[in-house]
Amino acid sequence: MTHPIARDPLVLINDLARLLRTRADARARAFGMTRAQWMILVRLEANPGMTQNELAALIEVEPITIARLVDRLETRGFVQRRADPSDRRIWRLHLSSAAVPMLKEIAKVRRELTENLITGLPAKELECAINCLLKMKDNLAAESRARVKVLEGQ
Repeated sequence: MTHPIARDPLVLINDLARLLRTRADARARAFGMTRAQWMILVRLEANPGMTQNELAALIEVEPITIARLVDRLETRGFVQRRADPSDRRIWRLHLSSAAVPMLKEIAKVRRELTENLITGLPAKELECAINCLLKMKDNLAAESRARVKVLEGQ
């Protein structure tokens, strides 16, 4: 019999995220990279020209951490910093063509992890699970926005 804590949504989501991070970390290390570096490449592919601060907020790490990670990616030739055309203090991040093969590997790993994750789930149940997770994400995001408004005195 499964212990009730194993069905607690907070515990379950945490455990699932930890297992995914562990597997992704191992796969990234096989390419001499970190999962955080992979996330930067994936986010920049979807949103080219982001600033380091925007990327830090999205990935939920400190800007100095992003700076160090981007330094390493830049050294490998995967990322380029380009001056913002309207503000010389801001650097915009762009992928270089050297990142394309790595992004293909990342996509392959993502497909494999996803396939492993959803094996045995009927499509209808998977769609329901995705919708539930999106609603949970929306609930927490709405709570965060409301808290910011309160703190700003609105």
